[in-house]
Amino acid sequence: MTRERELPPPLEMICLNALWEIHEGNVEDVRKVVSQNRPLAYTTVLTLLDRLARRGAVARRKEGRGFRYQPVVARDKLRRLALRQFLEYHFDGSEAKLKIFLEQPVESSLPDDRAMETGAAVSADGEPAESGAGEARMAAFAAGAASGREPHE
Repeated sequence: MTRERELPPPLEMICLNALWEIHEGNVEDVRKVVSQNRPLAYTTVLTLLDRLARRGAVARRKEGRGFRYQPVVARDKLRRLALRQFLEYHFDGSEAKLKIFLEQPVESSLPDDRAMETGAAVSADGEPAESGAGEARMAAFAAGAASGREPHE
């Protein structure tokens, strides 16, 4: 991508994830994959792919009256960037501070909605989960990063 330190916004990230899944496709191909989780209009996907192409995250080539798109930026490169930004924003750039945070037990006094905001694990009955707190927090972060949500959201 041309702006090295910038992650794509969430909707662009959704389209980029779809392209990583199918490797290459036209607007309709991407829309079908995206629509499994988030229905978007054809024109919306077209606009998002056009923005990604202008940013240099995807390449496109003419095919008939439209284009075929394929990702140019590596998925792991964006994951590393997202994690680096997350560490900078929330842990002063320290992997050790993140590890300490993930190893802390979940505070059982948090209300359910507060526990969800902090990434704490909550069981099916709404009670904070007792084990796997670090793993639950990391899974919540990983899900956010993979979906394209920026770390500060």
